[in-house]
Parts: sequence; C-alpha cells; structure tokens
Amino acid sequence: MKIVSIGGGPAGLYFGILRKKAHPSDDITIVERNLPYQTFGWGVVFSDETLGYLEANDPETHKAITERFAHWSAIDIHAKGEVIRSGGHGFSGIARKDLLNILQHRCEELGVKLVFEREISDVTPYMRENDLVLVADGVKSAVRTQLAEVFAPSVDVRKCKYIWLGTSKRFDAFTFIFEENAHGIFQVHGYPFDATQSTFIVECDEASWRAAGFDAKTTDESVAYLEQLFAATLDGHKLLTNKSAWVSFPTIRNQRWHHENVVLLGDAAHTAHFSIGSGTKLAMEDSIALVRALEENPRLDEALQAYESTRKPEVERMQKAAQDSLVFFENIKRYWVSQGAMEFAFNLLTRSKRITYDNLKLRDPELVARVTREFASRAGATAPVSSVDDSARPPMFTPFHLRGMTLVNRIIVSPMCMYSADDGTPGDFHLVHLGARAMGGAGLVYTEMTDVSHDARITKGCAGMYAPEHVVAWKRIVDFVHASSHAKICLQLGHAGRKGATRLMWEGMDQPLDAKDGPWPLLSASAIPYYPHSQVPKAMDAADMKRVRRDFVHAAEMAITAGFDMLEIHAAHGYLLASFLSPLTNLRTDEYGGSLQNRMRYPLSVFDAVRAVWPQASPMSVRISATDWAPGGLPEDEAVEVARLLRAHGCDLVDVSTGQTTADAKPVYGRMWQTPFSDHIRHVAGVATVAVGNIASGDQVNTILAAGRADLCALARPHLDDPHFTLHAAKEQGVEVAYPNPYVAVKPILKPFITTAKAVS
Repeated sequence: MKIVSIGGGPAGLYFGILRKKAHPSDDITIVERNLPYQTFGWGVVFSDETLGYLEANDPETHKAITERFAHWSAIDIHAKGEVIRSGGHGFSGIARKDLLNILQHRCEELGVKLVFEREISDVTPYMRENDLVLVADGVKSAVRTQLAEVFAPSVDVRKCKYIWLGTSKRFDAFTFIFEENAHGIFQVHGYPFDATQSTFIVECDEASWRAAGFDAKTTDESVAYLEQLFAATLDGHKLLTNKSAWVSFPTIRNQRWHHENVVLLGDAAHTAHFSIGSGTKLAMEDSIALVRALEENPRLDEALQAYESTRKPEVERMQKAAQDSLVFFENIKRYWVSQGAMEFAFNLLTRSKRITYDNLKLRDPELVARVTREFASRAGATAPVSSVDDSARPPMFTPFHLRGMTLVNRIIVSPMCMYSADDGTPGDFHLVHLGARAMGGAGLVYTEMTDVSHDARITKGCAGMYAPEHVVAWKRIVDFVHASSHAKICLQLGHAGRKGATRLMWEGMDQPLDAKDGPWPLLSASAIPYYPHSQVPKAMDAADMKRVRRDFVHAAEMAITAGFDMLEIHAAHGYLLASFLSPLTNLRTDEYGGSLQNRMRYPLSVFDAVRAVWPQASPMSVRISATDWAPGGLPEDEAVEVARLLRAHGCDLVDVSTGQTTADAKPVYGRMWQTPFSDHIRHVAGVATVAVGNIASGDQVNTILAAGRADLCALARPHLDDPHFTLHAAKEQGVEVAYPNPYVAVKPILKPFITTAKAVS
C-alpha cells in the first residue's frame, strides 16, 4: 500500500512503525508541519497498562521509551494545608520531545519517509495519490475542517482556563496542588518527565482567571504571578514556557471517523481532558487498532469500518471518564468550601470512576482506612446492630439520621412500580416483595409510587392510599417490615398527571389505554399530552388544585395510621407535580407559570400541607428530576434552587432523579449516571440527597458516599435481582451486621474491615 500520514505526532509515527514492521514493502510517508525533532509542550504520561500495549506491539520502541522514563507510583494532593499521598498507582512520564525523537528515529530505521515543514490544508490530491490517508494533524486539524460535512465534528469548549508550563523542580509523584487567594482557586496538574524537570499545568475557572487579571497579562507576567502563588511548592525553582498561553480545553468528537480512503486518528478524531493524561495514550492506541483492522480485513472500506466500530466505543468510554474528571476541576469551589482535606482528596482520586473505593483499597489500604474512619466520625452516633469497630465500617454501613429516624445503613430499596395492586390495594405480592427486601438488610425500603386518588393512578395496577382498605393492607406490610427486619419503610405519594390512564408496563410503557379499557380524565399543569396520541390532560384550575392538595393530605394522614416511618412526595418523571416544575410542561401564564418561583408555587403548597399533618419527628423527602434531558428543560441552576426552596420549607432529603418529563428526552446513560446531579445539589443547595441510577455494587455505593456525592444510595434493579443485596455486600466487605433471627444460621463470622483491608495489601 501507499500510505501518507498528514501529521507527524505520536499517532502518525506509531502507525508508520507498526505498519512498516508488518509490511516492509509499503510506501509510507509522514508529513509534519514543524521542523525535524521540534515539538511544543512538556511531558506526556503513560499508565503501566498502556506500557504493556507498547511492549506487545513494538518491543524496540518500548525499550527506548522506558529507558528515558521517569516512573512513580504515588499521587500527592496538596490541599487545605495538608499533603495527602496515595500510593500504588503506577505512572511513567517522558518528555514529549524525547518521545517524538524516539518514534521518528524508529520510523527512519524501518524505512518510513519523514517530510517536515509542509503544511497541508487540502487533502484531495493526497486522496488521489495514495491508497490510505491518515489524518493525524491534531486538535486544529485542517483536513477535518475541510471534510467537516462528512466527519460532522463537534467541539465542546470547556469552562476553565489553563496554561501548560514546565518547571525545573522534579516532583516524585503525580502532584495536584490547590491554592486559594483573593482572586479565587488555582490548581496545578504536575508530574515528572525526566531526571530534572516536571510538567506544571495551571488551571482555574474563568472567574478566578479574570479576577487575577490573566486576561490582560502577558505570558511572562502570568508566570511571575504563578511563581509567587505556588512559591511554597516550587521551592525557589522557576516555571518554564514553551509556546505557553492561556487557553480553554476543547473536547472534540466526530460522528464519523473515515471517508473513502481517509481516516482520523488521535486529536484530529477525539480529545480527552489532560487531567486523566490520556491524549498520547489514545493516539498510539488508535494506531494499534488501525493496523490490526487492516490486517484482519483485506478490503480497505471494511478495515476502516472495523477500526471505527471497535475503536470508537473505547474512546468514548475514555472521553466519558475525562468528562467526569474535567467537571470535577471545573467545580472545585463547590468541594473546596464544603469538604475537609481527606474527603476532598478521595473525591479527587475517584472523580473519573476509574478508581473506586475497593480499587483504592487494594492500592492504598491505609488511605482508605483513614477515609473510612473520617466518614464514620462525620456520621456521628453508631448503629446499634454492629458488633465490630464502628470506625472500621465502610460508608454504606454507617448509620444515617433524619429527624427522629435512624437508618442502620445507607442502602435504599428504590421505589419501583410493580403494577400488581387490585384497585389500589397492595396484596400478598407487595408483602412478599417489600418484606423480602427489608429482610435483605437494606436500611430503608421505599414503596412504589402510591397514588393519592383513583384518578391519580398511572395504570389500573398501581397502588393507592385513598380508601380504608388501603390503610389496612399497607399497615400489614409496614408491621411485617418492622417486626422482621431492621429496615425503615417510606411511603412515596404521587399523582400521575398527564402520564396516567396508561397500560401496564409489560403491555406498553406509558402507552394510553384504549377507549374500551376505561381511561379516566387526566390533569396537568398545562393541556399538553405526553405523546401526540396520548389523552390531552386538563390544565388544572383552582378547584382542581385544592382537591388534589386535599388528596395528598388525606393520604398522608392515612400513612400515619399505617405506621410508615417516612414520607416522600413524588415531583419527578413528568407526573403531576413535576409538570409544574418543568418549562417544557408548564406553559401557564397565571401565578403558577413562568418564573421558577411561580412554577414551584403549587408543588410547595402541596408539600407544606402534607408537612403540616405529618409528625414533626418523622422525615419527609421529595423526588425531583434535576434535568429533563431535553432542550428548553429545567436548567441546572434552577434544579439547585428547587432543592433550596424545598429545604427551606422543611424537606429533609432530596431524592435526585432525572428525566422522563417528555417523551423525546435523550438521557446520557452509564454507570452511576445520575449521581453528578445529586452531587451538585448536595453541595450547592446544602441539602441531604439520595443518588439513584445504575448504581450496581457496594463498591459504587461506598465510592459515592465517601466522596460526598450523596448521603444515601437507592438501588432498583440490583434489589430485583437480589433481595439480599445488602447482606451479601456486608459479607463481601467483611462487615458484621444484624440478620433476621431465622437467618442467623447463615450469618458469617467476620473480622473487622480494617483488618481485612490490611490483609489484602
């Protein structure tokens, strides 16, 4: 093949090496805009895992790189007057110039032609003259711009400003430094890359950047400011520049990665924030994947499609981790104000989800033991059901207090509609379903959304709390939970609104009942159907509001009789109260529409009325959708204000969910995908929160809690799969918890967690 790479960075060079090794007769040319052996920037970082890939694909290159590496295994976090070190991580750094020199030399050794000082803006002649054209010309790719209609690139310019510097001070760890002054908070991402120098990236939000006057400073003036700001860490060493300037990071994505005989690699195809040190790694792994695809697929079009279809998901996962990481740094002020040094450090270490509580316990058990002890200390009184050292229990097994209620652990069985009630009355199914999960060890069990009137139901199978027989049936369940477990039980009250009168879930989720099936009239904030073919609801008038509010109060009074420990008002997922909150479903022009204060007026009036009759010693929570996942929906700052207003009205806990407001929502799913919304609301609104959404393991729960992203975690599908999820998690984590008396025969004899963690090391 005749191949040309437009761009002579790591992606193009490493492809040239691997392809030429496999096919010495190929004619491969790499065209670079810069001078030979010239580069900008400082060091690049590889994990031990990436080094393994390099060794497997070209041992000669791997050997040359590792001979010049600076290797370290620690992360240092300088914050709030402390230096917290975490060990066991495994990184290596090398000067970017040295890396390129090694790759260029290896290309020349193998017969790859290198052409320097040639700028290419028109790819057309290269497409005609070559069998394959690699586009590896970086973040500002001219070729990607030329073929933008084909590749459909998107550029997400992030909020922070950063400047890429070097320093003559050699760090001995991946070093994060945080300094606060009158202008704001500034952070350093630093790491060694040779025997005498380190990379020193300074980052800050735009408000801090402007307050410090960097928008008007020259690079030399910026460096002088930063040398003074970080003088205590620099120890008299200087900061060094290399085409350094303040910029904002662009996250680049492309809908397509190839066109005819042209293919994107490296930063031309994608970028991932420098805080996870992945740019060069991704570029070189692109090269490995493309070479492999060409080997396995004899036709070029099939090879390029195979490369894109296999490589793109891997990159997207890395970009998601990078996105989580950069969002943490964009919101440093949020955590700086509310977290102590240890909690802040753990939050930083686990920000991208690549490091978790269990993973860090293997790497650095002493650090996790300290995190665990401090979490338990912040939690206050210990749970009465543990016989091991309370300071040693992982966060999920630390008690939680709300008003007069104490939970023995922080696991919630999430509210899950079962569609199995008989005219609103829960039966034996609900007794077994909820009772089994209470006996399975969860600290709090939620009922499904329980409707406050016959016409408030989602489906004919939904549970209710509006008839005398409902109280009797619910009391039977509550009494069983209290008698047979250590769990508390919460009744979630709601009204389906415009999403009512639909089929059972397994017959068609959210699909309206046929006329022959007896649908009932619907209410909502505005007369907007959920689907175009759904029933059009009535926009509520004053009489409707009064009646529905009275229904909520009546249901709450019945819940007192039934003996529930806690009450939650459902104001999420597009149901009746949620329809007032979202601008997408509330088009009213009266005092209940328009501004957030107006849109909150009716939901708050319902909450206040219920809070007035609910016992003061018993907690109340509200479930909200913190985003609608749709253009024009509830803004991020308004979701925080919703939580603030609820707290001010006596809400003890905000159950933070998202979406399901409109049928055309486009959620971004993933592990713990809704937790960031809980995190935001908890720190900014200053209210206790529940995290929900694809939380699947005790490890994830411990990570969320220890990082301060939520106070409680609600799990749905894991509890459907395993009613004894919490008991099994306790066994896995070496924690002694109380078992129901009939189950004590299977209760394990366990050592305290701290001992277990040390044994792992």
